[in-house]
Amino acid sequence: MHVSEESDSGTVPMNHSNNERTPSAEKGKGRPLIKENIPQPHTQPTQSGARVSQGLAGVRKAAKENKEMKFTALLHHLTVDLLRGSFYALKRKAAPGVDGMRWQEYETGLEGRLADLHSRVHRGAYRAWPSRRAYIPKGDGRQRPLGVAALEDKIVQQAVVTILNAIYEEDFLGFSYGFRPGRSQHQAPDALAYALTQKRVNYVLDADIRGFFDSISHEWMLKFVQHRVADRRILRLIQKGLKAGVMEEGVWWETEMGTPQGAVVSPLLANIYLHYVFDLWVQAWRKKPARGDVVVVRYADDTVLGFQAQAEADRFLEDLRERLGKFGLELHPDKTRRIEFGR
Repeated sequence: MHVSEESDSGTVPMNHSNNERTPSAEKGKGRPLIKENIPQPHTQPTQSGARVSQGLAGVRKAAKENKEMKFTALLHHLTVDLLRGSFYALKRKAAPGVDGMRWQEYETGLEGRLADLHSRVHRGAYRAWPSRRAYIPKGDGRQRPLGVAALEDKIVQQAVVTILNAIYEEDFLGFSYGFRPGRSQHQAPDALAYALTQKRVNYVLDADIRGFFDSISHEWMLKFVQHRVADRRILRLIQKGLKAGVMEEGVWWETEMGTPQGAVVSPLLANIYLHYVFDLWVQAWRKKPARGDVVVVRYADDTVLGFQAQAEADRFLEDLRERLGKFGLELHPDKTRRIEFGR
């Protein structure tokens, strides 16, 4: 299918409308604890890095100015320069995937390798490797499964994340802190502490989604991405990563749902999923059904909310369970709790 390349943003109107982006939701009348996030393009300094940043700046500008646009031409932003920057953004001592390729080995003859990878991506000949299954111990004695991607898959995923961040950093809401440019795990509790002292909060709900990364529906994931992305080549790259499967002890397993923890693209996909499943929904919930103050701080699949009244907290929890269930998700019974909050 031909995709227009007439502009850097490559946009067409769409019917679906997102809520307007709000500032950090947990601000009081005084000094805001968390500065407004002004994300920058994730490109490493290269000889033509200015062109890369300028092109994605056009995407960011279009995404900010019109929340009802679908981006039809994005793959041309995936250049050799962006692939090079993505390569140098990777951890150099990371364990190899099923390809056995290490960072230092790939750097030998890098320019030729990147030119070949760029050609395969744009011809549609690129194929994602299965993730190599690895495990890390959890605090409760169990093991958390991770997916270790092949090196070229990490490079491509990092490039796709850089491109998509130009769009979604203009869409994501202020109370979402997990795995976003310019935000850290330290800012989320700081924002929460500030909000709890500035708002009328008597009850706190700690909500954790059970096995979130393993429960993501591929069908819903692609539907959500298509609210903003209409470049079929970018969509196919995302699909290839989701459907690549897992290799464990020489056996390949098909992945019908979920996105591998540890994959470069997984945090962004998780935020996109929860942006539509949770963020926009809770934003509307606290404007309409809620009567008292409602505080929200989300970090990946872990969310803390504050309520003025116990009845409202209980009602929200019931509505949240129903909402998540529509998209194949459920709250973790042992990690989700409501506690009375006193100053």
